[in-house]
Amino acid sequence: MAESTRTLHVASWDDRFLAWLLDVVLVGAILAGLQQTAGVFALVTGSLSLTASFTGLNGVALFVYWTALEGARGQSAGKIVMDIAVADERGDPIGYGTAAIESFGKAFLLPLDVLVGWLAYEEEGLRLFNRLSGTIVVETDDDEHRPDDVEYVYPSER
Repeated sequence: MAESTRTLHVASWDDRFLAWLLDVVLVGAILAGLQQTAGVFALVTGSLSLTASFTGLNGVALFVYWTALEGARGQSAGKIVMDIAVADERGDPIGYGTAAIESFGKAFLLPLDVLVGWLAYEEEGLRLFNRLSGTIVVETDDDEHRPDDVEYVYPSER
């Protein structure tokens, strides 16, 4: 029995950038809130050393964020909004180990990661760490999450 060919639509650089930007803003806002909370705590206790511990945590926070979310479901909040996901080269889900490799480049080495990707893997739409982790970023199909026996009628279709 022959297997049918699976079609994967590689996500555009624009969608990937917007998803990345949404994630960076979200994680940055959370870190800023934590820093404000730590600052208030430091003023109350008379110690200002707590706020220094939040300096430089953006990369680490983004790495943990992307590894956790993309390892669990293939999508960060930004990717959910942009209807894209990280998958292995066959379009199957990735695990936490693969997500950690894929996330390392965009959390800590983004300019190098993207530049090498554009120069070496331009036609494939890969960053360096996509290649190293064996991952791709694909468009998601909204219909795959809908039950087969339900038809949705949207207000614009009435």
